[in-house]
Amino acid sequence: MTQTSTVILDKKQIDHKIKRIAYQVYETNVNEKEVIIAGIRENGYLFAKKLKEAVEHISPITVRLCEVIIDKKKPTNPIITSLRPEEYQNKSLLLVDDVLHSGTTLIYGVKHFLEVPLKQFKTAVLVDRNHKKYPVKADFKGISLSTSLNENVSVIFEKHKDRAVLE
Repeated sequence: MTQTSTVILDKKQIDHKIKRIAYQVYETNVNEKEVIIAGIRENGYLFAKKLKEAVEHISPITVRLCEVIIDKKKPTNPIITSLRPEEYQNKSLLLVDDVLHSGTTLIYGVKHFLEVPLKQFKTAVLVDRNHKKYPVKADFKGISLSTSLNENVSVIFEKHKDRAVLE
């Protein structure tokens, strides 16, 4: 059986979504000098890097990237971040991932960051699948997509060929 995939966002559309989310991040943090964008490793971090560039392009805000390493098979395992907690304490922090599937990865990421006092905490995803297992939502999202449970959404970041596909 061959698996068919449908492109739901092409590079141009992804770039547009990132730019729109960057404006939302700026509006939410207009009085901040620095914002932390924490991307969940692999694609969430790649999305965070693109979002950092977009926010810095449109605003005077300095963006610090933080890579968040979560064991997606065992999300209760300790979470590792590239920044120490004191580096993001009392700052505005945006936790990002590429796709919000069941909410498991995002909710454990949220839990981790709630252990440190933050000035503001928001979440962002490129694609929200609307099949949540946990009560977590994305404050900023590129696209909301109602899919069946047996469908999968993948975001592929490749030079000049970024795309999100439904499989």
